[in-house]
Amino acid sequence: MQYDYLIVGSGLFGAVFAERAAAHGKKCLVIEKRNHIAGNIYTEKIEDIDVHRYGAHIFHTSNRAVWKYVNRFAEFNRFVNSPVANYRGEIYNLPFNMNTFAQMFHIATPDEASDVLARQRSEIKGEPQNLEEQAISLVGRDIYTKLIKGYTEKQWGRDCKDLPAFIIKRLPVRLTYDNNYFNDRFQGIPEDGYTAMIEKMLGDTEVRLDTDYFSDRDGFSALAKKVIYTGPIDAFFDYKFGKLEYRSLRFETEVLDQPNYQGNAVVNYTDRTPDYTRIIEHKHFNFGTQPKTVITREYPTEWQSGLEPYYPINDERNGALYEKYRAEAEKLPNVVFGGRLGQYRYFDMDKVIESAAELCRKEFGEALE
Repeated sequence: MQYDYLIVGSGLFGAVFAERAAAHGKKCLVIEKRNHIAGNIYTEKIEDIDVHRYGAHIFHTSNRAVWKYVNRFAEFNRFVNSPVANYRGEIYNLPFNMNTFAQMFHIATPDEASDVLARQRSEIKGEPQNLEEQAISLVGRDIYTKLIKGYTEKQWGRDCKDLPAFIIKRLPVRLTYDNNYFNDRFQGIPEDGYTAMIEKMLGDTEVRLDTDYFSDRDGFSALAKKVIYTGPIDAFFDYKFGKLEYRSLRFETEVLDQPNYQGNAVVNYTDRTPDYTRIIEHKHFNFGTQPKTVITREYPTEWQSGLEPYYPINDERNGALYEKYRAEAEKLPNVVFGGRLGQYRYFDMDKVIESAAELCRKEFGEALE
């Protein structure tokens, strides 16, 4: 065998494992079916702006070891995620905080906000039976109607009354004037983009792009002692139990001959129309001053074969189906399934790194350094 590990996929999970394996003297081959590295955190230069091709990615974590690790490969800026919601031309700050409540209820103090929320929450009696009732029980009718209902229905392609309550287990309610979306201690975006960060992680590891593992699965697997597989777990087993379900996304990216389109990196559109859920203006991720700007409209879509699977639909049916595939995976001692597709879970980036680090601990006796 030519390699210690065959790594299928050059996204964050695969790159972290490749970096750690190389540090322990292991020889890896990374194969990637796309024509670029970095998976869904891939960034590319357009008009000298780092464009997040597959949607906004803001790195955030409270894990000091993870933060220290990523800073070995990138200089992070001071970007703080503070999205804005646009409901029929009305502008609200997110997440739900005193700015939101002042804008919506015309109040000024935490006590006033608490009183309004308590009155509106009391509309729901007993156990919420669907997502609409769950949301109202958490944040009241007004916020639900303007900031949750339309956005959620676009995201999932279904009416909120037809979605299960557990999708919104909790919603952050912050009684301070703090627009920082995340509570994590560390936050930022690589100043040179995520692609450069992944490139440094991969280092001298051999990478083959435009290479589909399934075009010669047996041949590729025979090259290494162990396979680290980060693709869809159901595809690996030829969908023998059926296909896992996802929501997908479609992106429309446009270069505009103006320096500033919306004044913020992310603006959510929370009514049912327009069809897109948000517009990303990429230059604001890195405080850009370029003469032009690049925006991306994000449209949620039903997933089907040929589309990129983004969000696992973690309902009972898919959960049971995944458990069948996981049981099959455990029978393969020389194949490890990792990442959001291999484990059928939505991961924030820091959690991807933690998951890869845990695998490294098992393989090499240590995780990050």
